[in-house]
Amino acid sequence: MIISTIAFACMNATVKYLTHISAYQIVFFRSIGSLFFTFGFLLKNKIPLLGNNRKLLVLRGLVGVVSMTLFFMSTKYLPIGTAVSLRYMGPIFAAIFAVFLLKEKVKALQWLFFAMAFSGVIILKGFNTELNWFGLILIFISAIFIGLVYIIISKIGKGDHPVVVVNYFLVISTLVGGLLSINNWVQPVGKEWALLLALGVFGYFGQVNMTKALQAASTTQVAPLKYLEVIFTLLFGVFFFSEIYTFWSLLGIALIIAGLVLNIIYKGKKIIKQ
Repeated sequence: MIISTIAFACMNATVKYLTHISAYQIVFFRSIGSLFFTFGFLLKNKIPLLGNNRKLLVLRGLVGVVSMTLFFMSTKYLPIGTAVSLRYMGPIFAAIFAVFLLKEKVKALQWLFFAMAFSGVIILKGFNTELNWFGLILIFISAIFIGLVYIIISKIGKGDHPVVVVNYFLVISTLVGGLLSINNWVQPVGKEWALLLALGVFGYFGQVNMTKALQAASTTQVAPLKYLEVIFTLLFGVFFFSEIYTFWSLLGIALIIAGLVLNIIYKGKKIIKQ
């Protein structure tokens, strides 16, 4: 999982470096770079490309590309560590959607953990007046769409291979990003071409290693480590982009991570008891 978080952090830092490039182009290169690996995996293992739950797979792809695009847009206005930590609010919105759409029950203690995470958001903005409101709106909408992605994947269940689900997302992201890039194209120069292509590589290896970690150990052991991505990304922001994080910013980020990690651990223990 640590390798996964480093790969995702590298991808986040690369996105931040390329903020002058259109967000649609970044979506395009992030997706097409990973498609090489997913198509290869599916063809090698003779897994049907179209899958079974096609309507849900397309919907997952569309919702996912909206979330990813808004996240990339937000990095132009927010410190990269802040953007990543706020994007992890997705599980809170997923829990809310699950209550209304899937009729699932959320325990009172889980709401307490979510409140802890949300208090981190309030501290993050309330004590840091320099945070851009437009960037915050973008990242919150991105997190809402991530919550929807979780719900859709839950509905897909085990009906389709995980790589088929990811492949749909990447195909749709490549198409959407490519089409929207036509009128928003910014010509990359020199090493920017290599960095754009590296986005797909970082994204793919981050996803693969995360999947392997989840398969090798219990979710409660591995999932909390996913939030190391925030810490690694924050360090990249400080050392490579000279971003400044105040005490209140760090406290807000810490509360967000703590609330979400405690929820994961609590859910894991509840499943074991059942």
